[in-house]
Amino acid sequence: MTKPEISWSDFEKIDIRVGTIISVNDFEKARNPSYQLEIDFGDLGIKKSSAQITALNQKDDLIGKQILAVVNFPKKQIANFFSECLVLGVYGDNKSEVTLLSPSLPVKNGLEVG
Repeated sequence: MTKPEISWSDFEKIDIRVGTIISVNDFEKARNPSYQLEIDFGDLGIKKSSAQITALNQKDDLIGKQILAVVNFPKKQIANFFSECLVLGVYGDNKSEVTLLSPSLPVKNGLEVG
């Protein structure tokens, strides 16, 4: 099932940027297994995110990984944590298995996806 068609101006409202994961911690208070991430977005600064990406990703393997994230959502409180961006990934057959989206080559943190 596909989602409703959007306009180009709808897409332009979404601010997707490249960032590098600089820290990863277990999020023990989350309902579902999750990590707390700190992501460096260059000139946009460091943003925090809660991500349910534990099934396919080990903490040590995530440090230094470049990812794509939506950076212009309002902050979302999850338990005692404020998530400031939405890390993007592809769901596997089981929604707990998330493959992170990342650039195929290293790029400068904060660059915009378009």
